[in-house]
Amino acid sequence: MNKEIRDVKRIFSTMNIMAWLCLAIGVVMCIWNLSHFSDKNLTLMVGIGFLVGSVFIYTIGTAINMVENRKHGSDGQQRI
Repeated sequence: MNKEIRDVKRIFSTMNIMAWLCLAIGVVMCIWNLSHFSDKNLTLMVGIGFLVGSVFIYTIGTAINMVENRKHGSDGQQRI
């Protein structure tokens, strides 16, 4: 069980780092060519995709961590 907890913490940390990296890449790509603000600007559209993707990555990582904490926190205990 202790190994499972370490694995989940490692997954959470990795997904957290990936989310922040995607956020940084998205911000840089959005600012790169902001003067041409249209849907034809590929760097802007990909940057927005990275921004949205970073939110999803962070949310999924947090959900995995919360489910695993609840699973191991309620072993042998009843919650009211």
